[in-house]
Amino acid sequence: MTDGRSDGQTAGRSDGRSILHLSDLHFGGRADLAQIEALERLVPELAPAAVVISGDLSQRARHGEFQRALAFVAACRRVAPTLVVPGNHDVSWWASPFGIRGRGPLYRKYRRYFGDDLGPVLQIPGVVIVGTVSANGLAAGSVTWNPRDLTVKGHLPTAETDRAAATFARTDPGLLRIVVLHHNVLRGQISDRWGLAHPLDTQRRLLASGADLVLCGHDHQEWVGQIDARIVVAASSTHTPMTRGKRPSAFNLIEFDDQRLRLRFMRWHRNGATFEPADSFEFARATRRLPTQ
Repeated sequence: MTDGRSDGQTAGRSDGRSILHLSDLHFGGRADLAQIEALERLVPELAPAAVVISGDLSQRARHGEFQRALAFVAACRRVAPTLVVPGNHDVSWWASPFGIRGRGPLYRKYRRYFGDDLGPVLQIPGVVIVGTVSANGLAAGSVTWNPRDLTVKGHLPTAETDRAAATFARTDPGLLRIVVLHHNVLRGQISDRWGLAHPLDTQRRLLASGADLVLCGHDHQEWVGQIDARIVVAASSTHTPMTRGKRPSAFNLIEFDDQRLRLRFMRWHRNGATFEPADSFEFARATRRLPTQ
């Protein structure tokens, strides 16, 4: 894929060829309610074909936080199919550190509100989206030598990228292929921190999966990059005051057709109490053909 950058343009109602990507809502003590209310007004106006929320719906994985998050997700689902994956704040890591009581307790409350499938798959016209689980609590695969990383770093098991690859292999090669996870796959531009304990191995496996686009969050900064000039990676910001560099919050609006993929930041303007179009980035889509018989 080749990329270019263009100035922000007015974003209007979708023609069914856009995806709205949010992350890190942190319902509880951190969520910015003015932004949440603005999002609840804006989602129907944008009329996306799908909504993706890449984790950290809650702050402390509490029932009340999940209940408010579920109300928000339900509002999105009234507009468009909505795919959600858990983030590290959604995992009750203390209930089973290092898996001593199995994985069930880690996600029990999350599953109560968002269903048993932690890595859902969503197919809409022109697109297949695979949710994956990088938030595994206090787990051996996420441990590094830095104590700050405990329960914060994630890891994306091989089984998750294999599942994404198998899903893509069963679908039309002309579909836009998207993988969703919580933790940032590229190093944060301001934080200079990786979200995953083994990022380069994860990048290699994502390349092998056949994905065109990876959607993530965790780093609390919006940005767009690429892996090996082949996969576009887009991180959405947070809807709390805890943004990197005290930047305004932002979410991503992904627009696509058969030839191009455009990612546009929708940035928060507190004085106007709304989100407005900002930077946009355009990429040529990869061309795939059916295998010869």
